[in-house]
Amino acid sequence: MKFAKFRDKIKSGKTQIGTIVSLSPPAVTECLSNLGYDWLWIDLEHSPLSLEQVQAILSAKHSDCAGLVRVPTNADEWIKRVLDIGADGIIVPHVSNKADALRAVKSAKYPPFGKRSFGAGRAHTYGLDATHHENANELTCVVVQIEDQEAVKNIEEIISVDGIDGIIIGPYDLSGSFGKLGKVGDPEVQNAIKNVLAACQKHKVAAGIFALLPEQAKGYIDAGFTLVAAGVDLHTMWTSAKHKLEELRK
Repeated sequence: MKFAKFRDKIKSGKTQIGTIVSLSPPAVTECLSNLGYDWLWIDLEHSPLSLEQVQAILSAKHSDCAGLVRVPTNADEWIKRVLDIGADGIIVPHVSNKADALRAVKSAKYPPFGKRSFGAGRAHTYGLDATHHENANELTCVVVQIEDQEAVKNIEEIISVDGIDGIIIGPYDLSGSFGKLGKVGDPEVQNAIKNVLAACQKHKVAAGIFALLPEQAKGYIDAGFTLVAAGVDLHTMWTSAKHKLEELRK
């Protein structure tokens, strides 16, 4: 059920391109995952998706496309439920220090490494797979988001936490922490992004970032980011439809 090699892929240094899923119809995910994306960022933080809908989304995706779920908050009750329904990994928002990073890892991993409790859900084929927990720690990706100035300042200690597989910068919230919400290209914000990238490269941890537009994503890939989420399903849909409508009305 899990795409076992994705954790190895993000550690390999090769670019992994994904996109954000916020829409509930499984057909949306089925189509996106069949296009050739390496991974999908399924969003529980800002979308109205329910856990039941996320499970349907995970069931619909192509097996070669990993599904990482961004939990609403860095809490054990969210992390274990998301993993129990079959996510290949988690994205944890607003991780600002070592304690935050440790909390995420411990919640995602079974003992003795972590404190994830055992429950028979979709990840365990509803109890049919009695050995799921034996390999789960090796298969589960833990990616944390850097979204504020404190996190940038503490990036070295965050990266040092054993079990962190990747870092994803949230450029919009990061710009907001500088009092420049949405001004991602501001020199101060860009300098913070470069500092996080440099720390990731130094410690050989996958460096990720979100980019709304393809040209932005390409720039980040050229700069050295390897875990890139390009666009959001809803934005992709309406921009394409808007372009078609404008062409027809010319």
